[in-house]
Amino acid sequence: MAGVHGWLTGGDVRSAAMIRMLISAGIHLLANALGLLVAAAVLDDMSVSGTAFIIAVLIFTAVEVLVQPLLTKMAMKNMPALMGGTALLATLIGLIITSLISDGLDISGVTTWVLATLIVWLAALLAGLVLPLILVKNAVDDNRS
Repeated sequence: MAGVHGWLTGGDVRSAAMIRMLISAGIHLLANALGLLVAAAVLDDMSVSGTAFIIAVLIFTAVEVLVQPLLTKMAMKNMPALMGGTALLATLIGLIITSLISDGLDISGVTTWVLATLIVWLAALLAGLVLPLILVKNAVDDNRS
């Protein structure tokens, strides 16, 4: 991948960026899947089901990826104090849209919606922090063998 003198060439840089983006997308999908599973396990009025769960995770992640930057930009421009809440709002919007579009996610009751938003957000956040560390450790261990 390295060009002359160890420098990355233009194609190598694009390839490396694409690999990083794919790894990031995979981690995001896995983190959201874990967040949804944790919330469904903890909350009686929330359920995820079988193969439809995979579609629900894809929809949820796509909505979050599209909505989060928009909410962040709006908060920065209009209400900087709300910057921290944009991830929670994106999670809620993702849950609502996923619940409407997919048969793989069912949430009932206002309390469950609020708790599901908090649990999915927190579990996905923690998974998003821990998963890269695990993957890097595994990659380093694989390279040493």
